[in-house]
Amino acid sequence: MKICMMARNPGLYSHKRLKEAAEARGHTLNIVNTLRCYMNIASRRPEIYYNGEKLTGYDAVIPRIGASVTFYGMAVLRQFEMMGVYPLNESVAIGRSRDKLRSMQLLARDGLGLPVTTFAHDPSQTEEVIKLAGGAPLVIKLLEGTQGVGVVLADTDRSAKSVVEAFRGAKVNILVQEFIKEANGSDIRALVVGGKVIAAMQRKGAEGEFRSNLHRGGSAVSVKISAQERQTATRAAKAMGLNVCGVDMLRSARGPVVMEVNSSPGLEGVEKATGIDIASQIIEFLEKRAKPNKTNTKGKG
Repeated sequence: MKICMMARNPGLYSHKRLKEAAEARGHTLNIVNTLRCYMNIASRRPEIYYNGEKLTGYDAVIPRIGASVTFYGMAVLRQFEMMGVYPLNESVAIGRSRDKLRSMQLLARDGLGLPVTTFAHDPSQTEEVIKLAGGAPLVIKLLEGTQGVGVVLADTDRSAKSVVEAFRGAKVNILVQEFIKEANGSDIRALVVGGKVIAAMQRKGAEGEFRSNLHRGGSAVSVKISAQERQTATRAAKAMGLNVCGVDMLRSARGPVVMEVNSSPGLEGVEKATGIDIASQIIEFLEKRAKPNKTNTKGKG
């Protein structure tokens, strides 16, 4: 197969591992900088150019689109889809996962466990929103935040109100969620590939840190997950329409609750924690599934 990876930094662990795995299995994988692609949106002749050359002959595309370039990255990916190239994750599914509010609504629609989550536009409704979420302590997060950035823990109703009003004053959209105290600063990331959980790790936040992101000094170990947690992860991936994703869950007193579904999960933490070769399993999935014009949406979403 000839595979194109959309990624701005070819030196990242995940990108190097995917390239190594593809080449070890006899494939060609080229990494193109998403922002340097440009498109000819011609009727019935969609084209993508990179460094002056037309990108042609690809069997599959692996989108590793950074959160800061979601809009342009999705446009490039839709163009690949319209050209009949098979995407590891489709543009529509990535769009769902990148919109925290929409993803929560889709997960709730399908009956998955979620933390109590509230959302409002009018700052005058702040007290009602806090009350709906169950009162402090509360987690307040920016809809556009990633890797733990833009996530605040408010210990009292008064501090929660101050944080909400500050964010709303800055004209940014936020979610207010209940704080799952029994999770004790740790979460579970389950890696789903092709509808199956292939690896899981438990991440623990640094001392005094309620966020468990590895980028913020957290640690990770391999973990055995329950049948209910496994089912929750696969159902969350299906609700988003993602072939490959990381599903972040907390262990609550009422069972697993989904915090986020990541459409471009990093491989370093989970491969090192579990010893599982995830990159090769992703390439194997493409070998089985990549067929011309097999995209469900063909860039229409």
